[in-house]
Amino acid sequence: MVLRTPDSEAGAAGLAAILARPHEASLAFDFDGVLSPIVADPGLSRPYTGVVAALGRLAELVGSVSIITGRPVADVLRLGDLGELAALEHFSIFGVYGMQRWDWATRSVVSEPVPAGVAAARAELPGLLDAAGYDGVSIEDKAMSVAVHTRRAAAPQEAFAALREPLAEVAARHGLTVEPGRMVLELRPPGIDKGHALETIVTGHGARAVAYFGDDLGDLAAFDAVERLREAGVPGLKVCSGSDEVQRLAERADLILDGPPGVLEFVEGLNERLK
Repeated sequence: MVLRTPDSEAGAAGLAAILARPHEASLAFDFDGVLSPIVADPGLSRPYTGVVAALGRLAELVGSVSIITGRPVADVLRLGDLGELAALEHFSIFGVYGMQRWDWATRSVVSEPVPAGVAAARAELPGLLDAAGYDGVSIEDKAMSVAVHTRRAAAPQEAFAALREPLAEVAARHGLTVEPGRMVLELRPPGIDKGHALETIVTGHGARAVAYFGDDLGDLAAFDAVERLREAGVPGLKVCSGSDEVQRLAERADLILDGPPGVLEFVEGLNERLK
């Protein structure tokens, strides 16, 4: 299997460092849109066929493999059917942008306290959405944050645009920020992002090479982290899963793959080169 070459010089250096020192490399993946296809109902999301097994093989060959997601850890464990992967010492899940973490040793979830503002904002949202009158808009309770999805509305983009300002006002009243994504607006505590989670992983494992695979605006913070790590002497690779919906991420990527099938192909290519 051919392993795709990154388009940028820095990305090529990141991949070369992973191949040269795999046991000192940390690879991290978003869940939705990277390991699993985007679906209208987030509760029905499932990993792309074969990708969990491929990550399991990768986790035996590199320093660490992680999932960094806005979902709660429990969602990933339930929807991902991770099986033996979740029991590997060098595998971790950082949920809700790092506010939760799966501890493989105790088979339990370690969580930061839920900010009071999340519950207060969650209580306001049903009334706000009823008043807005957009049928099909749904609320997802992520425990440590709350998300409003417009993908199933009759006019998804119109609902998304119309709700941004009122949701920002709700967030501001309760000390939260709004993170936009693909037809989703998430209200969550400030100062928590995927970049911080990625740097925590790299520091914890003493990684000397890093790669991050993302698909949405929330992954820009992880791309920022890869660039900071490069400046600190850690070669890194930024990978965008798909390029149609989130052009800003694609423009920042060293390599663009064709969604979850492309991610699976790339991971399998890595496995072949490293075994």
